[in-house]
Amino acid sequence: MADTTTYPTKPRLKPPSKTPSTSPESTFWKSFKTPTSDNLPNLTLTSSVTSLNFSPSHPHHLAATHGASLTLFSPSLTTSNIHSFKDSSFSASFRSDGLLLAAASASANIHVFDTKTRHQLRLLKSHSRPVRVSKFPYSDKLHLFSGGDDSVVKYWDVATETRLIDFIGHKDYVRAGCASPVDDHLFVSGSYDHTVRVWDVRGSGSGKSVMGFDHGKPVEDVVVLPSGGLVATAGGNVVKIWDVIAGGKCVYTLDGHNKTVTSICVGKVGKRGGGDVSEEYRLLSVSLDGYMKVFDYANMKVTFSMRFPSPLVSVAYSPDCSRRAIGTSNGTIYMGKRKKKVEEGVKDVVGNVFEYREEPKKRVLKPSFFRYFHRGQSEKPREGDYLVLRQKRVKLTEHDKLLKKFRHKEAFVSVLRKKNPDNVVAVMEELVARKRLFKSVSNLDIEELEILLMFLQKYTTLPRFSGLLMPFANKVIEMRAEDIRANGSLMVQIRNIKRSIQEELRIQQSLLELQGVISPLMRIAGRN
Repeated sequence: MADTTTYPTKPRLKPPSKTPSTSPESTFWKSFKTPTSDNLPNLTLTSSVTSLNFSPSHPHHLAATHGASLTLFSPSLTTSNIHSFKDSSFSASFRSDGLLLAAASASANIHVFDTKTRHQLRLLKSHSRPVRVSKFPYSDKLHLFSGGDDSVVKYWDVATETRLIDFIGHKDYVRAGCASPVDDHLFVSGSYDHTVRVWDVRGSGSGKSVMGFDHGKPVEDVVVLPSGGLVATAGGNVVKIWDVIAGGKCVYTLDGHNKTVTSICVGKVGKRGGGDVSEEYRLLSVSLDGYMKVFDYANMKVTFSMRFPSPLVSVAYSPDCSRRAIGTSNGTIYMGKRKKKVEEGVKDVVGNVFEYREEPKKRVLKPSFFRYFHRGQSEKPREGDYLVLRQKRVKLTEHDKLLKKFRHKEAFVSVLRKKNPDNVVAVMEELVARKRLFKSVSNLDIEELEILLMFLQKYTTLPRFSGLLMPFANKVIEMRAEDIRANGSLMVQIRNIKRSIQEELRIQQSLLELQGVISPLMRIAGRN
């Protein structure tokens, strides 16, 4: 007799799922290999990583604030610690030339260090409460602005340790700030009073903001995008994009996170490598839900998302597009690193250039070598080649093996004991096709019949199974009526099935009554 079951039985009630294709941008972000803290102990710090910042100058050291310390990471991940803080440290910021590094502290001071000697050069004192923001302007080497829990934003002359301007406007903690990349006189601050304010150093004797807009949630971070005309703000579980030129109009709201968005930064997915290849910027956001998301704000869409095992509190991206760092609440830094691209002329789809390496010379095989007779077995097929593929061995489950041997009753009992409704229905459909379903039911003993009735009581009223199981249940009860009357446990199962069907009928009747009420209202609404 011919074998009618070659492949595993599958339910025909659901369409096959499609495997999502990997986009070029996803490939780009996945190329950042993330070492774990087990392999690199120096990436595990003592407490929450409150801020991360890459130096704008080569070799782009990474500064991380955590606890009462400031740690500098070199590209080779060697570390250097600065312990000049009496309390928690925040907001590490490099000067444009990378020679100075500023960091705020909970002791209401701003510390300025020499990045080469690690010595403290200046200590700025004026805030009355913990300072959470300290930022150098984009290219100005003489000044710095800060913000803290006293709700005041201050502008400093670093060389003389002098406070030049106090900006008053926020009514709650100032927790975020960013300098404009196109004008050193402009910077933006964000506060827990839900507002974001734009400040202009020129002619600000009054200390008032030149523009403000309401994020709607306590602002955790703010970034001025490279064009200078857009500002991104993070607060609550949303990131918003604001058009400053249009007077602070919200142009997009990204609400893909489930918990508070703690940090955002700008990263590039392209480099100028010759020709007309332009830089493409992305906005990176991290959240307490453990997700990092990449947002293409030019096309207003999320292009990549990655899950990490801990709540994320800070993120930074190196200017040379080779490293991406993410800090967590438990002190771990996930450092993703890509190979540096050095050769021009050969570019991928996002504008990056591949590194060129000379192909090593292959050893010439001679007929006296054993490998000579096995050559070509690992060669990949070329376009136009005709492939002769081996048939893959199919791994069958227990009930599929029994169906293959035409042991229909045993296959039916086996799949019932596994309690997987999709597989049970698939085997029933196969037995219907073979005209052996009711024959198998008639051969069930009392224990096996009870298992079948328990399955029918649980799944008969489910909409996706009811079309098959409802008439099948009636037939089973009719066929095995005498056995059911003679056994008390089977009678209990029949009562359970009856109770489930009555409850389903009651629900359907309620839905029909509700439909009768809604239908006239819908028709009236359609006429209006």
